[in-house]
Amino acid sequence: MMNDTAALLSSMLPPYADALGLYDPNAGVPHHHHPPKPALMYRVPRVVADQKSKFESDELFRRLGRESETRYVGFRDRPIEERQARFINGCKEGHTEIAVVATGTNFQLVFSPLSIGYSSSENLDTCDFSKEPGKVHFRSRFILNGVCVRWRGWIDQDRLDGVGCLEFDEDSAKEH
Repeated sequence: MMNDTAALLSSMLPPYADALGLYDPNAGVPHHHHPPKPALMYRVPRVVADQKSKFESDELFRRLGRESETRYVGFRDRPIEERQARFINGCKEGHTEIAVVATGTNFQLVFSPLSIGYSSSENLDTCDFSKEPGKVHFRSRFILNGVCVRWRGWIDQDRLDGVGCLEFDEDSAKEH
């Protein structure tokens, strides 16, 4: 009875089951007989050698470097009132999702969360609700295509659109 069940179950597996990881060819082989793991790990650089020249010559950076219309793109399927509330809450938590309309490029921006309404001038990644009424101004640093950059812009809290651009981040480029 038990062998019949095992035979039935094994016949139910598709012929490509071993490609799905359902079959371990090393099952039952003692651990000391497994092939050794590679001892050398390659480190891929996060940034390119000459970041400034790439920022100035690359077409994507040139297009994103001009002030362009931006939009908040989070929760597109929700009503506008809920999107506005989620945008403000996300900014207070330290993140937002924007798109540059001209290029269709989306960014997940991350900055320091607001702490009781105070912002530090030392922190370069900021979200400022007090700079201009009805608008949220923010700066966020990140690495894009191997180049240290900073997003600078604002978004209107009611319309959920605004203006922003990408800038080369000299300080971060020196660190990397």
